[in-house]
Amino acid sequence: MSTFDPTAFTPPLRVPQLASPPLVLRPYAIFDLALVRQAAADPFIPSISSVPRTYTDDAGRAFIERQYARGAEGDGYSFVIAPEAEPKAGIGSIGLWLQEIESGRASIGYWLVAGARGQGLAANALGAVVSFAFGVLSIPRLHLFVEPWNVASARTAAAAGFSREATLRGWERIDGEQRDADCFALLRSEWTPGVEGLVPGQPEGRS
Repeated sequence: MSTFDPTAFTPPLRVPQLASPPLVLRPYAIFDLALVRQAAADPFIPSISSVPRTYTDDAGRAFIERQYARGAEGDGYSFVIAPEAEPKAGIGSIGLWLQEIESGRASIGYWLVAGARGQGLAANALGAVVSFAFGVLSIPRLHLFVEPWNVASARTAAAAGFSREATLRGWERIDGEQRDADCFALLRSEWTPGVEGLVPGQPEGRS
C-alpha cells in the first residue's frame, strides 16, 4: 500500500501480529483476562481507558469483546503488548484508532502494567504501530494525547519521533472532570522506516 486511500478502511479489519523485538504485538484473546485483571487494579489505567474499574470475569470478557468489536466495526486496531519470548503473557495494550481516517489522520493510545514500565517497552511498541500505520496503511498523520503531568508518556512519544504541538484545554473527561491534554503528532512525510514490521506470514492489515 503506497498511497493513502480512506475508502480502503472498510470493516471488518484484520488485526495483524507485529514484531518489535523484544516484544510482539498481537490481537486480544480470552487468556488475556489475566492482563485485564492486573490493569483494572492499577490506580490510573481505568481512568484513561475502557478497562473496568472493578474486575470480574464477566467484565473482563466484555472488555476483550470490545477489542474484537473495534476491528469488526472498523474503529481501529487493538493490540496486546507481550514479550516475544512469552507471547501469551500480556504486559499492556496499544491501539490505532480510525475515527478520523476520512481526514487522513489516526490516533494512538497505549498503557503498560506497572511492572513493565520504565524499560522503554512502550516506545518500542509505539514504534511498531507507527511502522504499521505509515508503512502498511500509508496514513498521513498520527497523533496521541498525553496528560501534562505524565512525563513518562511524553518521553515515550518523543522517543518514537512525535513532536509536541499544543496543550488542548479541557480536552478529555477523566473521572468526571475536564482535563487538559498535550497533543503529540508525527507525519508520514517525517517518518524514517525502522526495523519494526509484520511477523513473517502474518496478515498485512485489513480483510
